[in-house]
Amino acid sequence: MHDVRALLDPDNQAVRRLARRNHSLDLPGLESLHSRLLDRTRAAESLRSEAKGLAREVRASAGAGEEVSAAKERGRLLKHEVHRIESERDELRGELDELLLSLPNLPLDSAPDGDSDAFAEELRRVGTPPVFSFEPTDHVTLGERMGILDFAKGTRLSGPRFVVARDAGAALERALAALFLDLHTTRHGYVEYSVPFLVDRVTMTGTGQLPKFADDLFATAVGDRELFLVPTAEVPLTNLYANEVIPREDLPLAMTAHTPCFRSEAGSYGRDTRGLIRLHQFSKVELVRICDADDSQHELESLLTHAEACLRELGLAYRVVALAAGDLGFSARFTYDIEVWMPGQNRYREISSVSDCGTFQSHRAHIRTRDAEGRRTPVATLNGSGLPIGRTLAALLEQGQQRDGSVVLPEALLPYLGFRRLSPEGKPVK
Repeated sequence: MHDVRALLDPDNQAVRRLARRNHSLDLPGLESLHSRLLDRTRAAESLRSEAKGLAREVRASAGAGEEVSAAKERGRLLKHEVHRIESERDELRGELDELLLSLPNLPLDSAPDGDSDAFAEELRRVGTPPVFSFEPTDHVTLGERMGILDFAKGTRLSGPRFVVARDAGAALERALAALFLDLHTTRHGYVEYSVPFLVDRVTMTGTGQLPKFADDLFATAVGDRELFLVPTAEVPLTNLYANEVIPREDLPLAMTAHTPCFRSEAGSYGRDTRGLIRLHQFSKVELVRICDADDSQHELESLLTHAEACLRELGLAYRVVALAAGDLGFSARFTYDIEVWMPGQNRYREISSVSDCGTFQSHRAHIRTRDAEGRRTPVATLNGSGLPIGRTLAALLEQGQQRDGSVVLPEALLPYLGFRRLSPEGKPVK
């Protein structure tokens, strides 16, 4: 959620910046709403102060044996007026909060113009996509032919967009998660967490999933208790520090977790329904950093290198792009996408989004630090995939496929798997 004063500050150019996201901000309406809220707040404080003063006078007069019935009546009327004005104040505050919660983050001017992935700016390519002497196939055909992926049984158990990984497929999932966690904790300095997979509405609101994306979430209720399945570990990891003041000397914080992720994909409209690209349930190793607000862009570059390190370790060809302002996620002000080469589709596909959220989430979740003068100030939050297990598995199968139907796996996985190759039947080959 935004600081309304920052939105109203002409130097922040909120109207222009939100327009780059195709979002229209009624700045005069926002200013009027904020002004009315301030007026009602001041009026309530003034009347409450008057009522307290009158109460003291009544007690003093009554103690002196003086007539106080008129003063008591005045006090009753004041109390009623305070209640009325506070009700107006609370209604205005709710209206303002609802508006602020609906506004996406302000994009940085360094984000390219445009409103879709077609306007993403390619920054670099790393690795050479493999050249095959045969027509490469996609991971669905490879996985099913080997017997390590079973989409039919996933659908039978849970419906479309679920999958069952079997034997070497399940082992590969486990190995990838272990590799990524080891990489981030031992080489990059992240602290590993095991976090709840169910969180409440306040937690979802803190990172921006609610109220905007309620349709994309899986929710459950037991009695009057409402909980949501996490769409990413970003949600519980960031909110570990909700309503806290982090000592400045403890920044930056670096956290990682491997969790299942649950997404209804309500806005996907039939895209990527085949394979591991867009499932309702998948697992992912997530990276979250919390830092001083002035350091967020530097921290973003570090976070990007940490996510890239996973692909470099696996020897996968990929590219890095900067997302257009109109294509940014709701909470992000700048995002790098890492796109891995998928031979079966003959194109690069997004495998990690690395985002700088600035102080947007910390305002919503009330995460603070103290500046040099000891004042509480919002921190910056950043997050990125490091990496999703299913999409990485898909890329490994497609980039490592051989003419005979076998798949060569990266050496980095050997300590976790004990083998470097999958036979055409999906059997491990040392």
